[in-house]
Amino acid sequence: QGQVVESGGGTVQAGGSLKLTCVHSWDIFDLDSVHWYRQAPGKQREWIARRGTDGSASYTDSVMGRFTIFGDAAKNVVHLQMNNLKPEDTGVYYCKIEQSGGQASWGQGTQVTVSS
Repeated sequence: QGQVVESGGGTVQAGGSLKLTCVHSWDIFDLDSVHWYRQAPGKQREWIARRGTDGSASYTDSVMGRFTIFGDAAKNVVHLQMNNLKPEDTGVYYCKIEQSGGQASWGQGTQVTVSS
């Protein structure tokens, strides 16, 4: 059983920045992709960003140009750099690992709060 651990959340003012970190225990050869999701209070969990093992990245429209997903495959680490944060970015941010065989594993999440 692998592990997924997120960190880096906190409270910032609108316009500020945070960098989230996802540390996982899968070898790159067992991975398909790493994703970030968030869940705002009272809302469903939504997909934010994806990083493929080929280094490709994709984002949901609401964070395009503000968030960047990047990683260090050798250290099993994927980051989410979040700039120009808005109050609507508030929520619990989750990292999801998708394995080559289709299995998925989630972390426990890290809270991000953006004050206006």
